[in-house]
Amino acid sequence: MTGHDLLRGRCALVTGAGSGIGRAIALALAREGARVAATDLDLDKAQAVAGEIGADSQAFGLDVTSAAQIETTFEEVERRFGPLNLVVANAGVSTMRRVLDLTEEDWDFNMDVNAKGVFLTNREAVRRFLASGTRGSIVNTASLAGKTGAPLLAHYAASKFAVVGFTQSLAKEVAKDGIRVNAVCPGFVLTSMQEREIVWEAELRGMTPEAVREEYVSLTPLGRIEQPEDVADTVVYLASDLARFVTGESINVTGGVLTD
Repeated sequence: MTGHDLLRGRCALVTGAGSGIGRAIALALAREGARVAATDLDLDKAQAVAGEIGADSQAFGLDVTSAAQIETTFEEVERRFGPLNLVVANAGVSTMRRVLDLTEEDWDFNMDVNAKGVFLTNREAVRRFLASGTRGSIVNTASLAGKTGAPLLAHYAASKFAVVGFTQSLAKEVAKDGIRVNAVCPGFVLTSMQEREIVWEAELRGMTPEAVREEYVSLTPLGRIEQPEDVADTVVYLASDLARFVTGESINVTGGVLTD
């Protein structure tokens, strides 16, 4: 997708923007004309992405599990850029273990960032939209694992199922205010997170990382590993007026791995 100014004049905030899917989303939104607040737990990475975008972007350090930090960051973004029109709750984490080996720390880590982080970010976004009278848009990053369970990822899948359910519920609550809430469900995306997961999965299943990677491709009808830009372009669509009558959806961006 090339730039067509689909988001000209919009102010966007992206969590987890420092790498992977979040970075691709931030760059894609900027390409379409949005001013982008790139936020990440790792401020250095967020600053690098803001630097790629240029004058229409600024970086902010943000822990999405902290309601206080979210409120402060949103306030600062609006002070610098004006009222927010778009919030992308993308920050996420993963670990991989068999259920019998799962620890409470594994469970809480995934739930805190993936589910609680989306809740806190969405709640603040809606508060800001209502305060400014903005008919805003929210896009949450869920997962293929948010619609179908996966061995070794029960805790991660639970957190992403939560994102899908939360997205549907919030969309129905705020539709009367003209606020749209949607999610994207990526599949096997080539990111640093995937690289870590491939190593973990190979070890847990007694395979080589190369064999795991080949399996991902074989499971994908379109026949290749997904790129972050494949997800980012779908986020652009959901954020834009092209999706003006779309809300409460969790759109599969999996290359055909999941079709319902």
